[in-house]
Amino acid sequence: MNTRRGILIFLLLAAMAVVFWKRSLIRLLFSRPQKKLEPRTPEGYIDETPKARVGVAGGTGVEEMIRTAVSHIGGFGQFDLRGKTVLVKPNVVSDKPSPSTTNPEAVGAVVRILYEEGAKKVFVGDMSAAMYLNTLSNMNSTGIKKTAEEAGAETVAFEDYGWVEVDTPKAPFKKVLVTEWIYRVDFFLNLPVIKTHRSASYSICLKNFIGCTHIRQRPYLIDSSRWEEVVAELNLAYHPDLNIVDGTVSMIEGGPWQGTPQKTSLIIASTDRVAADVVGLGVIKAFGKWKKVNDKGVWEQKQIRRALELGIGRGKEEIVLLESGRTAEFKELMNKIREETGLSASRTGGPA
Repeated sequence: MNTRRGILIFLLLAAMAVVFWKRSLIRLLFSRPQKKLEPRTPEGYIDETPKARVGVAGGTGVEEMIRTAVSHIGGFGQFDLRGKTVLVKPNVVSDKPSPSTTNPEAVGAVVRILYEEGAKKVFVGDMSAAMYLNTLSNMNSTGIKKTAEEAGAETVAFEDYGWVEVDTPKAPFKKVLVTEWIYRVDFFLNLPVIKTHRSASYSICLKNFIGCTHIRQRPYLIDSSRWEEVVAELNLAYHPDLNIVDGTVSMIEGGPWQGTPQKTSLIIASTDRVAADVVGLGVIKAFGKWKKVNDKGVWEQKQIRRALELGIGRGKEEIVLLESGRTAEFKELMNKIREETGLSASRTGGPA
């Protein structure tokens, strides 16, 4: 009897500890959407060029690389950011440093550039994985909170706010619950890192959106046998205005929590998630260490195939790669990326 009572007391105390420690998670599990809205699409700017452009800039100065990469696809001016509110969505999956999460230096640089381009207010937001809540604590641990706020941004954790229901008739699950923050701003900037992932094979632009979806709709809860396809299907709920990919240091093996870091010293920019992901996949494949990515071509990755089936992004013949960087290491890496992706390319010179 004493043993049974001891077990019951232990279980009760454990449950109380979980509720106290993960009160944000408990609250999330019982939350309901505030309203129904259409999938978020860019306001004002639509890329109507014959081919989607993806810019890659190599170098050492993060801010300069970001500006250069975006200049390859038309520059920040085309988005007319004057007076607009902006949400920057980095990868803050946990409290682990870059490249498990986005390089805080890249976050700070993006925020500064946005203000220089006339943005009225910049927010930096995400929701970490369930076992790593709360997000603001993780932002603090990774240095993202500090660099974002020093640059003038306000940091937000999506778990502390409301949710919106979005119809996605092309997906088996038909509806997606997303953070209200997607609809609270004028401009959405996706800021992932290049990394490998044990369940989704890799995590770049498409996968970064999962931090905007409700905890009840994480891919492993929807259908763990279709992890990668579900990632693409969830992306039907929104369209980022701009993707800037942190490739300063990439994860080329392991993940998502811990893995092998590799200094790659580049930034990728595109309005097309598939185009940016394909180039990022080329980076991972160039080092040949991650079987889940190495075993198939970039266009055969399940996230990419499903995204193209759903009309999210353009295919190989509809994407042009524009690059600049003068170091031998950058040129060698870009040669491998072009080989892996098959993308037509244009060298533009640029920063050392």
